[in-house]
Amino acid sequence: MKNGSGVEADRLSAWAGNPPAGTFFKVHSSPLKRAMDLVIAFTVLAFVAPVFLIVYALIKIFDPGPALFSHLRVGRDGRMFTVYKFRTMRVDAQERLEELLASNPEAAAEWAKYQKLKNDPRVTLIGRILRRSSIDELPQLLNIVRGEMSVIGPRPVTSGEIHRYGADYPFYTAVRPGVLGLWQVKGRNKLTYPERVAYDVQYVKTWSIWQDIKIMFMAVPVVLLGLGAY
Repeated sequence: MKNGSGVEADRLSAWAGNPPAGTFFKVHSSPLKRAMDLVIAFTVLAFVAPVFLIVYALIKIFDPGPALFSHLRVGRDGRMFTVYKFRTMRVDAQERLEELLASNPEAAAEWAKYQKLKNDPRVTLIGRILRRSSIDELPQLLNIVRGEMSVIGPRPVTSGEIHRYGADYPFYTAVRPGVLGLWQVKGRNKLTYPERVAYDVQYVKTWSIWQDIKIMFMAVPVVLLGLGAY
């Protein structure tokens, strides 16, 4: 017998497969989506510029090191680009993760299922606040302005994750990756990896500008209340 989460994953898996060329073209070339991205990005940047300075200072105080974290991700048409976030983890995060997974079977199992850890020892005190409020994602507004990301879309993936997507990978290169995605308003970190992929695929297959607007409104309580975030 499957739990509700498993049933949802099975239901969404019906969307898997090769996306129709029309869907690719529709999302890929929508001038309205791009215009909306730019208006939102510049408007938000104008209001949150002081927040950038405050967060920069807090990160430096709580854990000396770079305030920004950058990482190569796969973008539209498979082009690699650098995504930016405020750093929420300790400088030696990778070493801490490897040690934890090697010594803690429960953490290793959680990582294998979600690619995330609820009680992640790598995350700093200020980092937990930034993640819960999604403030750590604000630097990605610069990625939007540069045309590398969209406000709404599948979350950008790393090249090391490509093998996990199989036949669904083309959906991720069909569109600009987004700061917000459908799975983030449908359960966020509570969802398993396959469930997140299924929601991303559903988003691309059913894309419309109205769906983007709907996701933005759905994201308001999710972000303000920190629902599903850790």
